[in-house]
Formats: sequence, structure tokens, C-alpha cells
Amino acid sequence: MVMHSPQIIALLITGIGVGFASGLLGVGGCFIMVPVQFWVLKSIGVDPTIAIRIAFGTNLLVVLPTAFSGSMTHHRKGAVVWKAAVTLGIAGAVGAFFGGFAAAHLPGKVLTTAFGIAVVAGALRMLTAKPPKITEEPPESLAPYILWGIPLGIVSGIIGIGGGVLMVPIMVFFLKFKMHNAVGTSTALMIFTAIGGSISFFTNGLGVQGLPPYSTGYLNWLQWIILAGCSVPMAIVGAKAAHRLPAKQLKYIFIGVMFYMGLKMIGVFAWLHLPI
Repeated sequence: MVMHSPQIIALLITGIGVGFASGLLGVGGCFIMVPVQFWVLKSIGVDPTIAIRIAFGTNLLVVLPTAFSGSMTHHRKGAVVWKAAVTLGIAGAVGAFFGGFAAAHLPGKVLTTAFGIAVVAGALRMLTAKPPKITEEPPESLAPYILWGIPLGIVSGIIGIGGGVLMVPIMVFFLKFKMHNAVGTSTALMIFTAIGGSISFFTNGLGVQGLPPYSTGYLNWLQWIILAGCSVPMAIVGAKAAHRLPAKQLKYIFIGVMFYMGLKMIGVFAWLHLPI
């Protein structure tokens, strides 16, 4: 179970892409990172069910410094609504902890398919829903943030994501955030959901047989160093780029990447024998 040059290069490139996507789109880059980690782990002989759990857990751990880096850049641009970020984040962290516990007891195929379906559903909702009127504002009450945060946190923990890929559409279409504010606030709230989910995958993976080297529970520290080392600085670059793009263009970039990675994890391209 040793990684070689192709796997290491794939992780380095992924880290760069994840960081840029995190800052640009307000997501943890899970839809890029999880499929690559899953492939790397399977290619070195890790059982697929253990591989997907490690991919989820390590992904959440990478989201933590990446989200912090990106959110500070968005904060300086005035794009983070901190009341919403903290409330959604804490509620999401609680949910993510329990979601991670559930994921540690579900079959690998269920997890990969659920991951893909969640991403595609988020993309479809964002593509088809009408944008809110400009005059509408995010709610002042904390209740809507708590009510959305807990279930989204549970889903985030089950499918090993920071939550931005699901939260951005919710914030835009239900909580009436402007696109740039949704991206900035989402980046900040992922700090909290990543903590809750990482702790859960760490504790639920302790003592499991068949883990690759440099793992503690379902967290792999070698992959984390490679991915986080590239993604953290690139998150700053992505956040700066986000503020130079029109909101509509930002939205369609986001949707396109979501569709591709969601369908890939479900297995649609493999079923159609497409080499993408």
C-alpha cells in the first residue's frame, strides 16, 4: 500500500484545483478531491469501502485550512455574512458529526452513489430555480440557519463534504443571498462542518483493519499534507478571482463542475463506456 509517482502527481494537481475551486466557488472542492482520492487508494490496494471512507474523512480535514484561507480573503472583500456563517456552521458541525458516524457503517457503493446524487441534485436545483429578487435580503432570525444547518451537516458528514456544494444553492434560492455573498459565507461555514465531520471520521475509524500507512482512523495524513499544502495558497487565488467574475458566469462554472463530478461518482460515464 505505497503511493508512487503517478498517484502523488495526481494528488498535487488535485490540491491545486481544489484550492482554486474552494476560493472561487465557495465549496470545499469535494467534487474534485473525493473521486481522485478514491482512485488513488483503490490503486494501491485499499478495499473500496475503506477507501471511500478515508477519501471522505481526509477530504473534510483538507477543507478545514482551505476554507479558513479562502474565507479570510472573502472577508476582506466584505462578502462573508458572519452571523449566518457561524450559525449555519455550528449547526452543520453537529449534524456532520452524526453524519460521519452513519457513513462509517454504510457500504462503500452506497456512499459513492449518494455522493454523486447529492452533487447532481444540487446542480439541477441551481440550474432550474429562478434567482431571488434583488430587493430580498437574507433572514435576520437565526432559526432558518439552524433549521438548514443541521440536516445539511448530516448529509455533509455522510458523503464527506464541507457542505458548500449543497449550501450555496440553498443560500441563493431559499435564504436570499446574493451569489458573491453566498460563496463567501459558504466558505466560512465550512470551517465548522469540516471540524465536526473530521472528528467523526477520526474516531469511527480507530482500530479498523486494512488502513493504508500514515492513517489515524479514516484520516490519511500523507494525502492531507499533499492536498492541503497545495490547496491553501490556491484558495486565496481563487477567492480573488471570484470577485472579478460576474455572478452569472460564476454560477454556470459552478453548475458545470458539479454535474461532471456527480455523474462520475454515480458511475454514469463508466456505464456508458465513456473515457472521461
